[in-house]
Amino acid sequence: MGKAKDIAFYITVCCIAFITSKIIISILLYKRWKRKHLVYEDGFSGGKMVLFKSAIMQQPLSSDVLLKKTLKLSNKDIIGSGGYGTVYRLNINDSVAFAVKRLNRGSAERDRGFERELEAMGDIKHRNIVTLHGYYTAPHYNLLIYELMPNGSLDAVLHGRSMEKKDLDWGSRYRIALGAARGISYLHHDCIPHIIHRDIKSSNILLDQKMEARVSDFGLATLMEPDKTHVSTFPAGTFGYLAPEYFDTGKATAKGDVYSFGVVLLELLTGKKPTDEAFFEEGTKLVTWVKAVVEDKREVHALDSRLKCAPTDEINNAFRIAFMCLEPEPSMRPSMAEIVKMLEQVKSDNL
Repeated sequence: MGKAKDIAFYITVCCIAFITSKIIISILLYKRWKRKHLVYEDGFSGGKMVLFKSAIMQQPLSSDVLLKKTLKLSNKDIIGSGGYGTVYRLNINDSVAFAVKRLNRGSAERDRGFERELEAMGDIKHRNIVTLHGYYTAPHYNLLIYELMPNGSLDAVLHGRSMEKKDLDWGSRYRIALGAARGISYLHHDCIPHIIHRDIKSSNILLDQKMEARVSDFGLATLMEPDKTHVSTFPAGTFGYLAPEYFDTGKATAKGDVYSFGVVLLELLTGKKPTDEAFFEEGTKLVTWVKAVVEDKREVHALDSRLKCAPTDEINNAFRIAFMCLEPEPSMRPSMAEIVKMLEQVKSDNL
């Protein structure tokens, strides 16, 4: 009987010690989280704003002013929109501005898109990925507060209205391609768990004040543990950029992002949008047409007419890298880390 009581006593002590340690760890983790975040409650609308502490957030920003300006955003502040939300410009003062993405609630998929962006973006700090500064949650909508990219998207620069278009020389396009590749490579190889973007396209590659590329929009992103090769999911993304195997298998892989990047690289080289049927020849897709033209040694016919005095050898190497990314068989495509190395070799000065 005495032995049974001793065993019971030891078990009780162990259970109490285990629970106590869990509570202490939870408190320490919460305190660490609080040190990295600024939390503002909005009693009026029942919302909560969370800001990640960073250099820009160290400036004297009043929580009341930030909340009031955020809640007063209207149609006149819209700078972009898409299937997963509307983006507003939020001006705090003459020197501080943000891009705010509004995601209306009401469906599981919309809420999941918000959660995906938080999961993927919460701790990422990389020069070629748009910085997430915080978020706001309310009963009927969620807001994501991003770093503002003053030069808009690559899509707008290449194909937008005349006021948005810019004449990008080869050097600028090369730097954009290399920057985007570095950002995607970071997601694939340096993040734990790895991040598969699933919607790489020119409208999701934003340009900062120096025309450097920043990968954005993680509403379709999925996380993948290092020991896995794919994640089973429903087909998502933009037609024209999606890898062909995605429609057959429904499996998201890093090589699917590689294919999408290859389409963007072709877009930079040809100036043509892969989702626009006006640029298809005799019913064939842009990728098929460009391959045929380049293989026939007629690259000049596929090259964007706005690219003047571009070095032939560098252009041909860029086409070669794009076609490697666009291999029909996923296993034949290089990894994003390998693509970065190949692009760095295109120019000897590694712009």
